[in-house]
Amino acid sequence: MNTVDVAVSVNPSDLPGDYFTQEPVQQTKQQQEVVQELEYQISLLNTEKQSLAEQIKKLQSDIQALQRNVSSETTTVMKSTPSKQDPLCDKPPLDNGQYLDIRGVTETDSPLDVNATKTSTTTTITTTDCTESITTATQPHSKLKSQSQQSKTAVLFDQPNRNLSPVFHQALLSFCRMSADSRLGSEVSRIADSEQSVMLMLGRCLPHIVPNVLLAKRERMVVHLCQELIPLILCTACLHPEPKERDQLLHILFNLIKRPDDEQRQMILTGCVAFARHVGPTRVEAELLPQCWEQINHKYPERRLLVAEACGALAPYLPKEIRSSLVLSMLQQMLAEDKADMVREAVVKSLAIIMAYIDDPDKYSQGFELMLLSLADPSERVVSATHQVFIPAFAAWCTELGNLQSQLMPSLLTRIEKLLKQGEYGLDEHKLHMYLSALQSLIPALFAVLLQNAPFTSRANLQGEVPPIEVTRFPRPASPLQDVATIVGSREQLAVLLQLYDHQLQHEGTTGWDSLLWVVNQFLPQIIEIVGRINVTSSTCVHEFSRFFWRLCRTFGKIFTNTKVKPQFQEILRLSEENVDATAGNGILTKATVPIYATGVLTCYNQEEDRKLLVGFLEDVMTTLSLSHAPLDSLKASFVELGANPAYHELLLTVLWYGVVHTSALVRCTAARMFELLVKGVNETLVAQRVVPALITLSSDPEISVRISTIPAFGTIMETVTQKELLERVKMQLASFLEDPQYQDQHSLHMEIIKTFGRVGPNAEPRFRDDFVLPHLHKLALCNNQQTAESKRIDIATQLFEAYSALSCCFISEELMVNHFLPGLRCLRTDMEQLSPEHEVILSSMIKECEIKVENKGIGEAQGSISIAASLVGEDAKTKFLSKMGQLTTSGAMLANVFQRKK
Repeated sequence: MNTVDVAVSVNPSDLPGDYFTQEPVQQTKQQQEVVQELEYQISLLNTEKQSLAEQIKKLQSDIQALQRNVSSETTTVMKSTPSKQDPLCDKPPLDNGQYLDIRGVTETDSPLDVNATKTSTTTTITTTDCTESITTATQPHSKLKSQSQQSKTAVLFDQPNRNLSPVFHQALLSFCRMSADSRLGSEVSRIADSEQSVMLMLGRCLPHIVPNVLLAKRERMVVHLCQELIPLILCTACLHPEPKERDQLLHILFNLIKRPDDEQRQMILTGCVAFARHVGPTRVEAELLPQCWEQINHKYPERRLLVAEACGALAPYLPKEIRSSLVLSMLQQMLAEDKADMVREAVVKSLAIIMAYIDDPDKYSQGFELMLLSLADPSERVVSATHQVFIPAFAAWCTELGNLQSQLMPSLLTRIEKLLKQGEYGLDEHKLHMYLSALQSLIPALFAVLLQNAPFTSRANLQGEVPPIEVTRFPRPASPLQDVATIVGSREQLAVLLQLYDHQLQHEGTTGWDSLLWVVNQFLPQIIEIVGRINVTSSTCVHEFSRFFWRLCRTFGKIFTNTKVKPQFQEILRLSEENVDATAGNGILTKATVPIYATGVLTCYNQEEDRKLLVGFLEDVMTTLSLSHAPLDSLKASFVELGANPAYHELLLTVLWYGVVHTSALVRCTAARMFELLVKGVNETLVAQRVVPALITLSSDPEISVRISTIPAFGTIMETVTQKELLERVKMQLASFLEDPQYQDQHSLHMEIIKTFGRVGPNAEPRFRDDFVLPHLHKLALCNNQQTAESKRIDIATQLFEAYSALSCCFISEELMVNHFLPGLRCLRTDMEQLSPEHEVILSSMIKECEIKVENKGIGEAQGSISIAASLVGEDAKTKFLSKMGQLTTSGAMLANVFQRKK
């Protein structure tokens, strides 16, 4: 054999520092040593390569001889064997050997398919060779031969008494991440079951291993080398006759790579599944599970992750009592104790697969607790996996047990009700979200139960043409397992069921349809009653329930929504004044039922009649609440939730214009106040074209109360809009309120303006604050000194105090400080000396700090600010300052200490 020259690249950094500085002709002693060393290394490499090449050639020669022997024996056997009517026999045998290939197992043969094997307690393992009577070319060791013969017999797998659709089952098992696509993955997925096939595997794998054991490559190729060893380790572990040796080999497999990455874990898992299919449940329990148990508390999270993933991947091949006892306990322990998010996420996915194989009803309560534990996990990725994988799998089991509607969903509703009772003084919104999101994830399973237990189910067949399902018919599922088509078996089957479902609801009624009657008569009334008890001012709760009803209505369809959901809401939302208690404000229209119905039910469908219904409902609510002097919180919550989506801005402006032109001043006042909520979310074009004209109309209303109601909205425009023309227009309107003589004695108007200035001043454009807000506050403070009515004087003084407190944290120039801010504070102190001594103490300290800043101009310029808050004591001075403002029950001496510097 010809020797192959090895090209060696020399890295300049490995050469002496002065190598390139010498003249080429003058080779120093050092250079000569380098050249000699390189030549010596090249000769070593050439020798080693030649030796390896000879070994490879010998192995190839042995393999060819074996193939010739097998080929001749196969021909002899096939000539003496009757022809089999099997299409697989027409294919050339793969590698002329026998393997268990986890990629080649048919659905009817696979233990993964529970439906296909319900009538059988055994699973036949297919091989890639059609002839089972091939004899090997050489005599194997007696024990190895016995082991090989045992491996060819059918392996028994425990089949759970379950009825999952094959599509759902395969979608669930797709979360087991295995690798059989690559060359190495293909090798790992097959287990040799004879000496001959072992030799063929060695022939394929060694050429990839041997070149990487060279000394020069060992360090950087160690991980790749480990991966290449996986099929050899597995094959040997399967066939070795000694249990102790097999245990040692599996221990090597699980400890082969210190921190296996994603691809390496997939490779190991693929091998574990191939091993399990080959050896059967008894050896999986005795040999593989102990390896997992040993690593459950390993210091490296990647190793614990491998254990978590292996528990799910091996679930189909374990004895059923082990699935629901030892493996379930292992996963439960890891879910509760493991600190790594990625490990707990894998645990949740494996638990979901276990749920597809458990058929012991006594384990239901443990499954329910695991669901709650997963939902309460602090990691978002774990919670997401719970919704995507665990809850659908658990719901499928509950459906088979018949307790989805009798236990699981009622348990969650009971917990929500208990939470509301305990939360009278503060609701745990996180737990509410946890339970409600679980209910939301159960909606597809609930709808599938309705379809599969309907009176028309027996008539559902796939003969004839079925109209395709609209793309937008269902909300987008969080995962394939939450797709109703996956749950019922196929999209075609779902299309047939949907057609019959709509016809049944529209023409034949619900008599005898127990699963649907439970939803209509028990579930809906209970959750609607819960909705009426949540706090309408909690935007989080309103949003959560709104999303729940939206998904429920979209899943159950338009006919169900119109005939079953809307009537129940409309029954309790009787839009009339009698339904609202004007004194206590505890009528149903003041509750969260209003925004949740508006945003969760009436927005489900977006055709013209649906939008008209939503507009009419909001107009009726606005009118009824206004005329009965009830709180507007429910209407505000509806506007906030809808206003978050720009698609509803035009609709909301239509509702408000209805209020602008209403005959009742009370309704016009409400419309004016609702504009404030809408301004922040609406684009400036709509503000200019629709909002400001409406507010200008209301600002000239005959009723002074309506004009006053526009002030907060004008203030919000000054805070959020950037168009100069628009800002000038609003500024002129506010100026007319402040300077027009007709408003000189309007106490309520002045109160509203001062309150608005305090709210928007810190965030408004600095020029507006400097040129408009501060000078007018000064004037109002000065006028209040002349106020004779003490009650009005204290009202204005208190409101001015709040405004100045908010503005004191802004940058205020020296000129404004001298001309307006300090004079305004002094006027306010004059009022407080007589009306509220405790306020006066704080004002005196504020004035003193301002005066120090003005006198100390150099320091002020260096700091770039005359912000009062910057001089306060401690961390987060602004927060401390404002909090101390509210503590006016303390003594004056203590309040004065608020502004003392730390010594």
